[in-house]
Amino acid sequence: MAALLLAQAMHAAAAREPTGGEVRQAAIDAEVDAAVARFDLPGLAVGAVEDGEVTYVRTAGELRAGGGEPVTPATLFKIASNSKAMTTALLARLVDQGKLAWDDPVIEHLPDFRMHDPWVTREIQVRDLLIHNSGLGAGAGDLMLWPEPNLFTREDVIAGMAHLKPIYSFRSRYAYDNTLYIVAGEVAAAASGAESYEALLRSELFEPLGLERCRVGEWRRDEVGSVAQPHIRIDGRNVPVREDGEVVAAVPMAAAGGIRCSLDDMLRWITMWLQPERSGLVDGAPWLSRAQREALWIAHTPMPLGRRLREWDGAHFHAYGYGWRLNDADGRLKISHTGTLSGMYSAVTLLPELGVGFVVLMNGGGSDARSALVQALSKRFTAPGEDERTVDDYADAIAAEAAADRKDGSTSAPDTSSRQAAGVDTMAPWLGVYRDPWFGEASVCRRGDVVRFAAAKSPMLTGTVMRVGKRLLVDWDEVSVDAEAWLAFADADDADAPPTLAMAKVDPQADFSYDYEDLAFVRVGDCP
Repeated sequence: MAALLLAQAMHAAAAREPTGGEVRQAAIDAEVDAAVARFDLPGLAVGAVEDGEVTYVRTAGELRAGGGEPVTPATLFKIASNSKAMTTALLARLVDQGKLAWDDPVIEHLPDFRMHDPWVTREIQVRDLLIHNSGLGAGAGDLMLWPEPNLFTREDVIAGMAHLKPIYSFRSRYAYDNTLYIVAGEVAAAASGAESYEALLRSELFEPLGLERCRVGEWRRDEVGSVAQPHIRIDGRNVPVREDGEVVAAVPMAAAGGIRCSLDDMLRWITMWLQPERSGLVDGAPWLSRAQREALWIAHTPMPLGRRLREWDGAHFHAYGYGWRLNDADGRLKISHTGTLSGMYSAVTLLPELGVGFVVLMNGGGSDARSALVQALSKRFTAPGEDERTVDDYADAIAAEAAADRKDGSTSAPDTSSRQAAGVDTMAPWLGVYRDPWFGEASVCRRGDVVRFAAAKSPMLTGTVMRVGKRLLVDWDEVSVDAEAWLAFADADDADAPPTLAMAKVDPQADFSYDYEDLAFVRVGDCP
């Protein structure tokens, strides 16, 4: 009799129609599996929140390819530019506390701060640090932040702002910026009286919100445990790069992109945004007031409305708030951001009208992998049962876009395969030590039978000078520095003035953070 009842129960369970939540979880599982297979991801963590509850958690792969240690929900990933939303939330909390206002002049909190234009120095407000409207070009000054590790300090970065020349009018247009977020972090520390941005973030954000494994500043890898390492693709394999040592050093870019968190932490973080009256309460009250939560999601700077947003999301607007990107997706408000840093990729997507949010953390695979996975997951919530496009569909579309761009030459990098080491004798007029006002010194000097370029404060920007036809480029030693640079030497107009050196990306489509174009070197001495 017992056996009969058990068989009947099993039959009933098998016959039961899956719930909507189970169907969605199965669909998300399928997309995660597809992303891992299509892009050969070394490791990832994906999670979703619905109506204040964690409804999906999935991890796959390893901390370090071939190392055997699995990614778990507690694994730390670099969240990169998703750090920006934590910085703006920290500032909003200070606004709630009456310690600063969004329209405060920056120099009210940092009297020594300077932009290139004295008028902008006087007029730039706290809000302007956050919305990418400063007039600087995209990624201006980023070579003080990466490739990492380097020897620049936060003080160097802030002092360098005075020497970064704008290319647009102040507040006239959008151009993505990281360096001013570092300034914003220092404003937060100064306004609060905290010892540092890092100390303030721990006490005012990590601790009250229960982000127990998030790390910023200096910490010890083995004491924390389960830390994902970044990867790049070499010869079809995932290869770890820029691996952490036992001591993970503090970095100047913490406020712009230097925070690490686990999937568990990030799910708590997005739950606070979606259910502020229930999650992350401090003494029974929301961590942020309604007014400040709304302020962070106001559209401040219009952003280009690209083809993907129009075709994939059916979007009609695209804008930047305080540390968040805003657009409409299938008739719903979408609040999101991505993060990219040294072989790490993150994405946070909130659909507040649906009470839904999800997080993707990857330690390799590239931005195309992230785009395909995030878009497929987004559709499972904004158009369930209506738009059945999958990770593979989006990956195919991305590949087709790239092929079309290559065909018409719009994104084609020049052929540099004929490169040869530049002759020492022909380089003789240009050898020496050069200095840029914000980047510091770099040497162009003979080393044996070749000429070597070496940046004093960015050791990873070291390589051999090569000739391609009539042009010169630097072939970087470090394989993970994936944007080579043209070198253009010139005599000054004044015969008594020293030679100059300008640089530019060999591949115009390389990451804008390789802002070689902002450098203006002048020779200051002979080679040692």
